[in-house]
Amino acid sequence: MTQVEAPAWTPMSAEEREAFDRDGYIVVPSVLSESEIEVGRAAILGAYEKGKQDGKLGSTGALHQLSPIAGVPELAFLLDHPKAFKYIWSLLGWNIHVYHSHIDVHPQIHEKQKDWWHWHQDGGRQNREIETDPRPMMSVKLAYWFSDLTETGRGNFTVIPGSHKTNWLPGPPSRGVPWPQPEGATQITAKAGDLVVFDRRIWHARSDNYSDITRVGAFFGYTPRWIAIRDEVADLPNRPEWEGFTEVQKQLLGAFGNGDGDHQWGHYPETTPLYGALKERGLLDSSIPALIP
Repeated sequence: MTQVEAPAWTPMSAEEREAFDRDGYIVVPSVLSESEIEVGRAAILGAYEKGKQDGKLGSTGALHQLSPIAGVPELAFLLDHPKAFKYIWSLLGWNIHVYHSHIDVHPQIHEKQKDWWHWHQDGGRQNREIETDPRPMMSVKLAYWFSDLTETGRGNFTVIPGSHKTNWLPGPPSRGVPWPQPEGATQITAKAGDLVVFDRRIWHARSDNYSDITRVGAFFGYTPRWIAIRDEVADLPNRPEWEGFTEVQKQLLGAFGNGDGDHQWGHYPETTPLYGALKERGLLDSSIPALIP
């Protein structure tokens, strides 16, 4: 399933952009249709069962699988789903790819866990080596939900609203020390099919799941093409399912430019699929710097 049921492309609204800039995230309801939820959930739970058979689950029986398109290509429709992808190109422009992605399955935890400190910003060394305060956004992540998270305590995505413009968060001397939750921590509730769009800088974690609802989600992080891809996708063009992907999906999976630095720097918009798709639809808004060729 590489195509989706709602083909129309529209930009994010001014109100959504304002909320995203203020809070560092937005929750978008009912992005996926019932059939898309069914397809995505089945594919992710299939990966979970395989992980269980291969002994690759975590200590609490959870799956955290990186580079999901390489292992579960039927999820490729999520890469450029029009109702979700509009937030990515509206914020980051056309010269982008997916640099980091994962699928997660967290079943019920039966034993009380210590209050380990899991709070972090995405971006790894970017948070050490970029000197500005606040640091630049650099990337935006989409979190699709395939389970009922309408109550807290179900492994909810947890954030500190507005913290994306704060470089440091007071915490323990190391992650191996139990520590209370930071002030302002908010568990985000959502239905299956809902989407969370978040700035990679927002301080976030995951609540423990003590409920009988298995938490199922898929995460895709987008960034400019001049930042290296972390996902293991180099072999995808050699696989039979590759021809079923759209040209934009292929760009997002790192296929365009043949490693040419100038192409990745955005010097050739006319041979970059997302640029062409936005131009064709009249969506290259000159008021947004990232959308200017």
